[in-house]
Amino acid sequence: MEDTLLIGICDGAIEKKKDTYYYTNKIGGCADLIPGVSKAYNQCALCGGFLSHVVQIYCPLAASPYHRTINVFACTAPQCQGKLESWKVLRSQCLESEIKEPSAAQSTDKTPVATTDWCDDADDWGMDSEENLGNEQTHTAQPETDNLTASLEVSSRLQDLCINRSADGEDPGPATDTPIFQSFYISVVEEADFVGQNDLEHANRLLKEYEEREGRAVGEIACCEGEGGEETYEKAKAKHGDAVFSSFMKRISLCPEQVLRYSWSGTPLFIMEPPSNMNQMMPPCAHCGSPRVFEFQLMPALVSLLRSAHLSSELAVEFGTVLIYTCRDSCWTSGSSSPIEEFPFVQTDPDQKLFK
Repeated sequence: MEDTLLIGICDGAIEKKKDTYYYTNKIGGCADLIPGVSKAYNQCALCGGFLSHVVQIYCPLAASPYHRTINVFACTAPQCQGKLESWKVLRSQCLESEIKEPSAAQSTDKTPVATTDWCDDADDWGMDSEENLGNEQTHTAQPETDNLTASLEVSSRLQDLCINRSADGEDPGPATDTPIFQSFYISVVEEADFVGQNDLEHANRLLKEYEEREGRAVGEIACCEGEGGEETYEKAKAKHGDAVFSSFMKRISLCPEQVLRYSWSGTPLFIMEPPSNMNQMMPPCAHCGSPRVFEFQLMPALVSLLRSAHLSSELAVEFGTVLIYTCRDSCWTSGSSSPIEEFPFVQTDPDQKLFK
């Protein structure tokens, strides 16, 4: 896992009537409850408004017996944009044995994928499961009379699979009070798959436009610091004064449409210079006290996809990149019903218009 950097790409809209599950990797919509985990009531710590679901990632770890899903939420209020307190990250887990307990839903629902399926094929992220699920749903599209009652129970259960509600099971308010983004599937490839590809016209065009605006090639900006002193360096710097951003642009030019980068305990891609005390800023896990490690980050291309599911309203979340740090030990108490909160680090975009 540490040697593989995965890239998430938007892969088609999810129909409103299409059921998704805790092992569905997606943008927007409502978060899907992992079995046994209770609903969480998510409000912005700054304005008190309801948080919108941004992404859901199914990411069980190698050598772990747990299914594992991470949900990221953000506030859409303009005054809260770019602030750490307006984001929330929740990690939920459960054992395979806890999923296989008999229930009315399991009589017609698909058996969830095993944790080893994802680990053995790390560039899958459950997409094959989605395809198989679609095939099975087509095969069972004409329910028999004696299964009608069970089907109604399943429908009722699926309607509750949204963690943007209060802990007592009551809706915190009308549906319009909880902003919902349009929902899309996320597919995944390894970043290495893009190296050497010939079809990079979009990436090259974006990079060329950036270099023309800055008046200097990205490669020259990155290496000129050691070319004869401060005066030369000052002339060659990007107009916004941030060479880190130049490196960021060069790295993502392989796949500008990437919405997510995943690398468990890997190295994040900063869009601007991080604070010098970054390590001190990273709080340990509030549940077990273990240090946190980088797991994945949300990318600028995601911003343009975060639009309201309701045509009558407008929603937006602006950011450069959001880095998600999680408990190194991925601590979890078997049978627990409460998701564990993890830590997001938000960087604003010094030049957001490049990604629109």
